[in-house]
Amino acid sequence: MMIKESFKLAAGLCLGLCLYSCQKSGTDSDTLSQSLTAASKAQRLAEAGSNEDYVPGQLLVKFKDGTPAKNKTAIFTKLKGKQKGKLNSKAIPGFEDEGDIDLIETSSDVMAAIDNVKGASEIEFIEPNYIYRTADVSNDPYFTSAQWNMQAGGYGCQASTAWGNHKTGSANVYVGVVDQGYMYEHEDLRNNAGVNPGEIPGNGIDDDKNGYIDDVYGWSFYDNAPTIYNGSDFHGTHVAGIIGAEGGNGIGVAGVVWNVKLLGAKFIEGTTGNAFAAALAIDYFIALKTKQKLNIVALCCSWEGSASSKNLEAAIKRANKAGILIIAAAGNSASNNDKTAVYPASYKGDNIISVASINRAGNLSSFSNYGANTVDIAAPGEVIISTYLNNGYAAMSGTSMAAPHVAGAAALYASTHPGASMKEIRTAIMNAAIPTPSLSGKCVTGGRLDISRF
Repeated sequence: MMIKESFKLAAGLCLGLCLYSCQKSGTDSDTLSQSLTAASKAQRLAEAGSNEDYVPGQLLVKFKDGTPAKNKTAIFTKLKGKQKGKLNSKAIPGFEDEGDIDLIETSSDVMAAIDNVKGASEIEFIEPNYIYRTADVSNDPYFTSAQWNMQAGGYGCQASTAWGNHKTGSANVYVGVVDQGYMYEHEDLRNNAGVNPGEIPGNGIDDDKNGYIDDVYGWSFYDNAPTIYNGSDFHGTHVAGIIGAEGGNGIGVAGVVWNVKLLGAKFIEGTTGNAFAAALAIDYFIALKTKQKLNIVALCCSWEGSASSKNLEAAIKRANKAGILIIAAAGNSASNNDKTAVYPASYKGDNIISVASINRAGNLSSFSNYGANTVDIAAPGEVIISTYLNNGYAAMSGTSMAAPHVAGAAALYASTHPGASMKEIRTAIMNAAIPTPSLSGKCVTGGRLDISRF
């Protein structure tokens, strides 16, 4: 089947090859909920080499405000579909004016279904449920470095200087990992694993009435379950460790911020996720901030795609309104984002920080995207050692590894400047960038992350 270019998506997690790991064997199998079975099967097909760029048989539809139920029913009939899910952002305090977004399962070809309702006055937007794919990056096959990325004096993020000044974070600051799940019981992460204070573990009740039962450590929007780690979530675990592996404990590695609370919103299993689940994950954190009053300062989004989803963009705008930063990987295609956009990094918003990758020699990584107007800053992204599966540690490369350095920086700044606004945190990160020759004309700041003054 030919797919129109405007709907194509070649997306991924911007991740690298594992160079070294020390881990126990064994992987828990995941169980998919019936409501997401179709999406999950489609994602597994994509992992196996399917050329589809969206979940087969699924559409996202936002109706205009005030559309009568009978008109919606008529549209569903034209789409040969039925509602399988709903993103209900208007239930979040402060977003009562937001409309619902329906996940529709159709028996028709997706693009043909969209053509059948083209021009319908009731529809604000309709789009495929785009798939996000991983994009591997190769690097040195030998484990040869320690945590150069945290050091002062070289091209690291200067975190060690901040630590030496007794700036190591605060348990009152939260960062959301929108990714795969993460191993919250890892020996280097368990003391920084955040919990939903409104939920009583294991009682089978939605105590905080947010629609998710027993979401203690977060929620899996991939299989609609409270299990955010299934034994194979290596990417999310690695990202979490860069942000907030416990420092000073004599174990493994140290994250950018030693003391922080991490929460997981899993929307990717293996190598794929989709736009509907990603938006649900972002809204989940917005609700935790507005309802539970958790001090969520940033969401780490270490993934990329070439299609602009209005559904995902709307969720990011809601995060902006809620005062939550979106730290986005710039992408791994060695391309100019000013010319070829990558999402979510290329969405326009005061809450977005797009992050490129540099190596230990201070050079822009060969795989890293760049953009004088659309990529904000660079951070270490090559041969980054962090937490891995089953209490292991591994080195990985990619802009996926660069973005969590900036997410950790946001948490550190928030800990040293209680009450700082989202705008203030973003400005501080941008203003502190160290000018770097390889980044001149390649990003907005022309420099790399420096948290030594935080």
